[in-house]
Amino acid sequence: MGDQVLVSVDEMLGSGSDTNRQVLESVREMLGSGLDSNDQQVTVVPSLNGVLIDQPLAIGQEFPDVDTCRRTLKEIAISLHFEIRIVKSDRSRFIAKCSKEGCPWRVHVSKCPGVPTFTIRTLHGEHTCEGVQSLHHQQASVGWVARSVESRVRDNPQYKPKEILQDIRSQHGVAVSYMQAWRGKERSMAALHGTFEEGYQLLPAYCEQIRKTNPGSIASIATGQENCFQRLFISYRAAIYGFLNACRPLLELDRVHLKGKYLGLLFCAAAVDANDTLFPLAIAVVDVESDENWMWFMSELRKLLGVNTDSMPRLTILSERSAGMVEAVETHFPTAFHGYCLRYISENFRDTFKNSKLVNIFWNAVYALTTSEFESKVSEMVDISQDVLQWFHHYNPQQWAVAFFEGLRYGHFSLGITEVLYNWALECHELPVVQMMEHIRQQVTSWSNDRRNMGMRWTSILVPSAEKRISEAIADARCYKVLRANEIEFEIVSTERTNIVDIRSRVCSCRRWQLFGVPCAHAAAALISCGQNAQLFSEPCFTVHSYRETYSQMIYPIPDRSLWNEAGEGTDGGGANVDIIIRPPKTRRPPGRPKKKVLRIESFKRPKRVVQCGRCHMLGHSQKKCSLPS
Repeated sequence: MGDQVLVSVDEMLGSGSDTNRQVLESVREMLGSGLDSNDQQVTVVPSLNGVLIDQPLAIGQEFPDVDTCRRTLKEIAISLHFEIRIVKSDRSRFIAKCSKEGCPWRVHVSKCPGVPTFTIRTLHGEHTCEGVQSLHHQQASVGWVARSVESRVRDNPQYKPKEILQDIRSQHGVAVSYMQAWRGKERSMAALHGTFEEGYQLLPAYCEQIRKTNPGSIASIATGQENCFQRLFISYRAAIYGFLNACRPLLELDRVHLKGKYLGLLFCAAAVDANDTLFPLAIAVVDVESDENWMWFMSELRKLLGVNTDSMPRLTILSERSAGMVEAVETHFPTAFHGYCLRYISENFRDTFKNSKLVNIFWNAVYALTTSEFESKVSEMVDISQDVLQWFHHYNPQQWAVAFFEGLRYGHFSLGITEVLYNWALECHELPVVQMMEHIRQQVTSWSNDRRNMGMRWTSILVPSAEKRISEAIADARCYKVLRANEIEFEIVSTERTNIVDIRSRVCSCRRWQLFGVPCAHAAAALISCGQNAQLFSEPCFTVHSYRETYSQMIYPIPDRSLWNEAGEGTDGGGANVDIIIRPPKTRRPPGRPKKKVLRIESFKRPKRVVQCGRCHMLGHSQKKCSLPS
């Protein structure tokens, strides 16, 4: 066997390099307690270049099973930069040798009689070869890559194959292919979260757990032919209660395409809380985007609200108004106001005409408060391009223009849920469906807890966003002259125009009070003149009390999968039998890299409007900051 020196594992770990020390630590853990503390001896042999190297193997060393033995030898071979060739591997023995011809290194491991462990019977620990000179290593298999990156993948599911390549090369000095890294991550994800196929099989039990831990919640699943997954709908009782009792009657609808193994789409209906932040109400996963699936989603949403559609005439729904959405809303919410998302409509206008001047005038028309102001802007656009009229015929202004839209948006014009769905799709596309829904539930729960705590700290009447609008209105109100007609009607005079305010009906002829739910500057001037607190004349949905009520209910956690009942009884409450094996949908991700849709985040923000002075008619300042004498 050549000259060999025996040292303890502790001595060896104290002197090795950082990389080797990490490997040896993991090897020592894998070896477990097979050796007595007095027998933890390893062989130190000449390295491949004549320098002593660490070799944590010794005759008599035990392994719990042959797989552990195989993994341990792979780790050692990669760490010490030599390759092994397996001579024999069966239920009773494992024999391996150095892959280089003529090198005497060899190990023989056999099963101990009467016990499941394996022990090293023969060990020739000296290398006479040069070892692996290239960066590629035969033992760096997909399984080894999966074990190497498992902890990183657990902490960061977005860990990319390209990053895996770089980390393995820097930490182990080994180069693996992109496909090896990709497959290794896939195998590691499956070990941590289960396969995509297992995720669909767990859905009935998962829905049952949602209803059990969060009574009053809706969790239903529907299958198609051959028990293939088709639809999943989830809404927690805390969200249902918050929307019905405290949120403004406004819903956003949108969907995002998933990029997982079986594709599919994520549907969402979200409300808006008192402080203008999103409040997810219902989430669904469907196999394909179709009119039938939109019809089903809106049907579930109507049942969720538990109301006759005629009893919510003021419900406003915002979406991209695709054909399937429009038909589903008209069927299940016939009295609701269904308007376009202004981001979508503006992007469509911009892509159609590609004229920046025309787009700027278009935005002025969008936010025009009166029909006369809107028509004036339309005339300016027609002077530039006659095609605008044809575009208006296709996209009816009653569905997007502030001057014509009959629903109440409360100043919420674009779909904020689009960005949220886009982020969820990026974060969860590599997770099975159950883990994806759990990730979303945990994020929504975190939002709710943070907002609940924040709401308890507020001491004002209105939430901060409404308070800011009131403060701006009160500041602007100083420029107006107030004439009182009677107890409830006021005439507000300025150099621009005269507006009529009715504080009992909470109406101003400028329409801002009605559209935003918070007193405008004219209303603030009238209320201040008669000694009223303008904050008390905002809609109740903007109060701190409503905000607290929105998040007053808890979303309770789902127990660990090991605690679920393995055998369900009857149906899952959504009509599906929990004993049925749900198969994945027929759709499969096509080969190749998925195409990315670049989401223009800046387009979520409303473009800054140019202020025009009502006194001198110059741009860039308002009447109250005008230097000309009044």
